[in-house]
Amino acid sequence: MNFLVDDRSICDIVAAMKTSHPSTDVRHHILETAQRLMGQRGFTAVGLSELLKAADVPKGSFYHYFESKEVFGEALLENYFAIYQENLNAMLAPGKGSAAERLMSYWSLWSETQASHDPDGKCLAVKLGAEVCDLSDAMRSALQRGMQGIIGRLARAIGEGQADGSLMAAEKPDALAETLYFLWLGASLMAKVSHDRMPMIRALATTRRLLGISGPDA
Repeated sequence: MNFLVDDRSICDIVAAMKTSHPSTDVRHHILETAQRLMGQRGFTAVGLSELLKAADVPKGSFYHYFESKEVFGEALLENYFAIYQENLNAMLAPGKGSAAERLMSYWSLWSETQASHDPDGKCLAVKLGAEVCDLSDAMRSALQRGMQGIIGRLARAIGEGQADGSLMAAEKPDALAETLYFLWLGASLMAKVSHDRMPMIRALATTRRLLGISGPDA
């Protein structure tokens, strides 16, 4: 079974959040700029002055939309996951091959972006996860909600694959989706630490095995 990798990646779409026209909404523009900067360097490393200079907006505009940097951080994560979920829904929607093909396309794209050296392609959840959990309970909660939303959508796709016969895994979809998502978060971190694609290669192989997809190119 061969899985075709789409030209677009979810992590590229979400992490870069590039649009064909500049945003006219100041709040969105601040979040868009912050995601690009913080996706590269982290949340605490990017100061407010640097962010506003990069976004080319006055300081007063920031406090008009965000009461504090913590409130801003929560909004940043909520915006990120909302767009991620939208694109994940589109990628996993029925009608684009079997559920197994759609799921493996998703993880193949994850592998490509997280193993690359392009900072704009990195997932914000991987970059900010450990950092923001120690900074703010509100940001930690936003991160948790976003991750649970992704796991839930993956579980639906796994259930569809078990129903259409493209996945042989007998494990319950919710538990399997959680296991796989945790696997890929860990693989992404190890790829970052090692500057090596091997964690992604092993994550893909483990994913195929856990889903019950046979063949080296499944």
